Amino acid sequence: MVVSDTMREMYRLAESQAGYFTAAQAVAAGVSRRALSGRASRGDVERVRYGIYRLRDFPAHQFEDVAAACLWAGPDSAASHETALAVHGISDAMPASIHVTVPRLFRGRQSGVIVHRALLPDADREVRDGVPVTTISRTLADVATSSDPALVRQAVEQAIQRDVLSRRRLRKLVTDAPQLAPIVVDVLAQQR
Repeated sequence: MVVSDTMREMYRLAESQAGYFTAAQAVAAGVSRRALSGRASRGDVERVRYGIYRLRDFPAHQFEDVAAACLWAGPDSAASHETALAVHGISDAMPASIHVTVPRLFRGRQSGVIVHRALLPDADREVRDGVPVTTISRTLADVATSSDPALVRQAVEQAIQRDVLSRRRLRKLVTDAPQLAPIVVDVLAQQR
């Protein structure tokens, strides 16, 4: 089977984004809208929503719906809050909606997606398994202000137990998010 340059380029775009890409990314990479439309008509790609496509034969990804929501919200967005806890694998968070933070004005609405507007410096954002997500420190600070305290405590406990936060990062976290200080101190005291 011969793979065309168009399909090769779409795979290149999608492989780091859980099988998804935007029409704008495809056009910027040299794939014409006509070629994209033709591939969608043939079933090589599926249109997930306006401007968002998925490669039909790309392997399923645990958080592909989150990756698609972040693409929809824009390239500077990231999964956040309880959704980021799930992506990071800390706590038993299973949010009913996908939480995404964008650092700019955003008026889009999508069923099942909660958009948070907040500054999102590069230091607070990373890509994990093809999903843009807030760092564990930023995620804990976000959920500390908006989530069930039991979930926040569980997330802090698991982050400390799994050693994903160094002592230095923990100190910075409690300085930046003082509401986490009592939880962090209590969890560390119980570990002794």
